[in-house]
Amino acid sequence: MTDIVKLSQWDAMLVESLRKGHGWSDDEIIERVKAGVDLPKDDSMFQFNYDDLAAFAQKEPETFEAAVRGGYQIKYNTVRGLRSWIWVAFGDEPQLELEAGQEAVTAQLTPEQLERTKTALSFGWSIQPVEGAAGSYRIEPIQR
Repeated sequence: MTDIVKLSQWDAMLVESLRKGHGWSDDEIIERVKAGVDLPKDDSMFQFNYDDLAAFAQKEPETFEAAVRGGYQIKYNTVRGLRSWIWVAFGDEPQLELEAGQEAVTAQLTPEQLERTKTALSFGWSIQPVEGAAGSYRIEPIQR
């Protein structure tokens, strides 16, 4: 069994923005990012700089390719970062709760998106269905 590839939250968002936002296939992501040319310019609120991802792909090509093709786990999630990752990866903006001691993200997820989120989340997070709201999940840190 191979170890799960770990990516920073930012690198994971960069990969997902190419996949979802630009419609690139895994092969396109790998080839174009490794080449480091003709990378898109991002004018979203995130201001993604794909040169950072290209530098990572040059430094750790096997890790980069394994993450794109086989999935990854984020090294460390923040509540705001998790909200952003879900938004970038799935195209829907989840609700963010920032009240002290109640920090969480609530999102509508399909079964496939739920499984992908479970795989990508860093350790220390809980995903629970929201009672009375089919397909809605509350994602929160286990310890605060």
